[in-house]
This record gives sequence, structure tokens and C-alpha cells, in this order.
Amino acid sequence: MSYLDQRKFPLKPADMAKKTIVFIHGLWIHASSWQPWMDFFKQQGYDTLNPSWPGDSATVAECRANPAPIANRGVTEIADHYAKAIGSLAEPPLVIGHSFGGLIAQIILGRGIAAGGIAIDPAPMKGVWQLPFSALRASFAVLGNAFNFKKAISLSFGQFRYGFANAVPETEAKELYERWTIPAPGRPFFQAATASFAGSQTKVNTANTTRGPLLITGGERDHIAPPILGKASLKKYNPSVISEFKLFEGRGHSLIVDHGWKEIAEYVSMWFGKQGL
Repeated sequence: MSYLDQRKFPLKPADMAKKTIVFIHGLWIHASSWQPWMDFFKQQGYDTLNPSWPGDSATVAECRANPAPIANRGVTEIADHYAKAIGSLAEPPLVIGHSFGGLIAQIILGRGIAAGGIAIDPAPMKGVWQLPFSALRASFAVLGNAFNFKKAISLSFGQFRYGFANAVPETEAKELYERWTIPAPGRPFFQAATASFAGSQTKVNTANTTRGPLLITGGERDHIAPPILGKASLKKYNPSVISEFKLFEGRGHSLIVDHGWKEIAEYVSMWFGKQGL
């Protein structure tokens, strides 16, 4: 039964247990960074599932020590990896993704296998052509060398500070860098950068009218995924299905892991409640 069918034929109260939330991390941030979110949403009555990207190890330290399995992973492979995890569930879950995880969340939602989705400061989908200078500069760590396509790339602190943690104090930025950052595959960045004229790995089925509702967010000070990208993605969607955009003022790309993460989580929880999810 599609999300729209469920809205047309509401489930009985006894059947209205809250859904599972599947968390999807992005490039350079380990999956374990979602733990505070998982604890928060468990308190709200949701079950949670937090798969790593294919190739990621169980801990930050292990990822840093052995980055080879992380390399050369593309967007479709990653999306299929999450789709397989979702297939093990009894019903379509909710998905929450950040950065490239936000793009993956939209791909999953477009496939019709999720009941609703949150794309937090997402990477741009195919068809979003805007390229703000800050995003270009933040991407240069990968795109500046064509040989990075098949490699696992680590960010220097300076690169992380500019791309992720420009909106928090430097001491906090260093703490986030040491605690959460891992090497990431370069391939997804190249796939997003060339999507306008070649390839379909970052294509989202925005015309699917049986999908669940979608919230896209943007951090006002986000360098790597400025709000203009999220707003441009929103315009691609069929207006007959709920699709909304929320701007978080003063926030950068680290908004899901920095000291203000709970502001975002509380808004997401409120939005789920508004949608009956």
C-alpha cells in the first residue's frame, strides 16, 4: 500500500505504531555520529536502523586505519546497499539522510520504498545545475585531482573547517574533526559534478506521486551544500505530493553533529508528527 493509499484509507489506531527510521550518513562522517539522534527518536517511540556505507568499518579508528575498502564506491551502489537493508523491514520506513546521505534518502524515497524522508543539507541531484563558489571550493579537496575518482579521500582539518564546521567555534570544529571524520570515496563527488551532462547515478525520481512526504533542509551558512541547492532540488518535485524546505539560520554543514544538533532533530520530530508519520 502506498503512502497516499494510507492517507486515503487510514490505519486503525491499534495499528498506528511508529515506523522505523533509517539513518543515512554522508561523506567523511562515520555512521556512529547518528547515535544521539537514534537515542532521541527512540525516546519518541521510533525504532531505528543505522547502516554504514559499504566498505566502512565499525569504528572511526578502523576506517582511518584501513581506508581501502571505502574507495571506489558509487552513488547507485550505496543507494542499493540501503535499499537492501530497508528490504529486511516489515514495512517501508522513514529515512533521514545528511549531505550525500540526503541525496540517497531522496533516491530511496523516489523508488517508493520509504514512507517519508528528510534530506538534511543534501548533495545536489541530477538536474540541479547551480554551483556556488563555496561549494566549488569545498569540493576541490576531491575534484582538484582526477585520480581521486577511485580513491578514498581524507579531509585535512582546514578543509573540514571550511566545508563542514565554519559556523562553530574552532575548538568545537577540532573536536568534531577528531571524533567523527573518516576517509570517503571520491567517486560520488565526481558523479554529482558530471551529472548535468553525463550519467544518471544522482538522478531522483521526482515525478513519483505515490511516494511519502519529503522535507529538505538547508543551513544558512553551509559552504559545501548551500541552501540554494536544496531549494533547487525542491523545485524538481511534483507539487501534488508534500515537499517542503526549511532553512536553519546561522547553521553550517556540521548541523547534525555539532552542539546544535537537537534543534534539527526536534524540528524533524515535529514535522513527522505534522505528517502523521
